[in-house]
Amino acid sequence: MRLSHFEAFAPVCPRCRAQGRGEQRLILACIEARDGDVVREGILHCPSPECRQEFPILDSVPVIVAEVGPFLSHNATHLLARDDLSATLESLIGDAIGPGTPHDATRLHLSSYARDHYGMHDPAETADPPPGAARRCLEAGLGLLGDWRGPALELGCAAGGVTQALAERSDGLVLGVDLNISMLRLAQRVLATGRVRYARRRIGLVYDRRDVAVPLARPEAVDYWACDALALPFAPGGFGMVAALNLLDAVQAPQMLLATIAALLRPGGGAVLACPYDWSPQATGPAAWIGGHSQRGGHAGAAEPLLRDLLTPGAHPMSVSGLSIAGEIESFPWRVRLHDRSAVDYRAHLLALRAG
Repeated sequence: MRLSHFEAFAPVCPRCRAQGRGEQRLILACIEARDGDVVREGILHCPSPECRQEFPILDSVPVIVAEVGPFLSHNATHLLARDDLSATLESLIGDAIGPGTPHDATRLHLSSYARDHYGMHDPAETADPPPGAARRCLEAGLGLLGDWRGPALELGCAAGGVTQALAERSDGLVLGVDLNISMLRLAQRVLATGRVRYARRRIGLVYDRRDVAVPLARPEAVDYWACDALALPFAPGGFGMVAALNLLDAVQAPQMLLATIAALLRPGGGAVLACPYDWSPQATGPAAWIGGHSQRGGHAGAAEPLLRDLLTPGAHPMSVSGLSIAGEIESFPWRVRLHDRSAVDYRAHLLALRAG
């Protein structure tokens, strides 16, 4: 956690906010390990006598969620994962643990996201289309949006490459938030070392170690925190830009995410939103899906017109106020590589939004 970002964004206790105890600004209680402006290990805590919850800083990632205990328990596999093993031992352990396990799922996700976010810097990557779908989506959205200024926030930042792209296009601080500890740890390591090191899936349980230099334009302007996009610890109106790429269909309450984006932006600020509407009942209950069900309704189950209505005040009972659509691309190509012989091709609905 960068002290510059902690001071600038002044996070409040999400537990107190959720329980109606007001805005309790978190305090840096202790620092166990530090490199200049970066706190690698430490504890934040809530000063409210009714709360006093502690929030750990692990591998430079502050964990600022409403219920820390359940979150850490649920993420024990990520928190205790080894990253200092040789490729040979890593392979043996992967074979022994086997497919269909949390360990296997984590390796697959890291392979796909790290490759897309940083694979364009790898001379061994020769696929067509090349890595970088997330960055291309952001660039297209920014092209629709036009000018923006001020601090930027990426919701669902995953491996951090899009957050870096935002920093390249901004002169302010940039923050990426996610709930995946393994992704955030990788993103922080890229910041600290200027290299990405990950296991790239070839087929089945076979992975090849990749270790590639990553050019960083403004690493001092970037930080990554573990936060819930639906329960963020930030004051309203604190950002000039919010990006949320392929997150809307991965949260429990998509309409609440839209309202959150509207609240985060200062007047005149902008947002880039992309969604392939790849709904999963494990992430989002069908009743909250934007399209994809209730084909008896006015939009016959179509997602795009329903999202437009939700972003147009008065067009829908649950419409969000404070945002307007500045431009959109209804079908933006986004390929996610799974292994050498498999990929998922999405067509994301890309929108540029303006606040105020």
